[in-house]
Amino acid sequence: MSAPFEERSGLVPCATPWGRWYQTMEEVFIEVDVPQGTRAKSVECSLKSRHLSLSVAGEEVLKGKLFDSTIADEATWTLEDQKLIRIVLTKTNRDAGNCWSSLLENEYAADPWVQDQMQRKLTLERFQRENPGFDFSGAEISGNYSKGGPDFSSLGR
Repeated sequence: MSAPFEERSGLVPCATPWGRWYQTMEEVFIEVDVPQGTRAKSVECSLKSRHLSLSVAGEEVLKGKLFDSTIADEATWTLEDQKLIRIVLTKTNRDAGNCWSSLLENEYAADPWVQDQMQRKLTLERFQRENPGFDFSGAEISGNYSKGGPDFSSLGR
């Protein structure tokens, strides 16, 4: 089990007009498709704790208030193969119950099925962290998994 949980279990992307976004317990990933041949000098990206803005060649692609707060000093963006901008935001609240329902407040919301799948994935990721000797990457979950699933911490060991 050397690969990270999300690599073993797959991702739950939320499609958008400009690309997709997805999340883990700790991070939010944004992938923006840009024209082939895009150069880094034509990209303007501002990443703040609660705000994001991205322009490519002077055209605004993405701008607004994030769904929840992030750690601005840990945010990064990269241009990959001159055709994809990848933005990585570190969540301030890294709890399985902190499943973002949209990327920005009132924009780029996950549809109900995708939101459900994201919450399931974060709950399984939480179980994996709490039980490192087990592999939950192919597990199915049903029942109470909203807000990170049931809390077993009060049970005696």
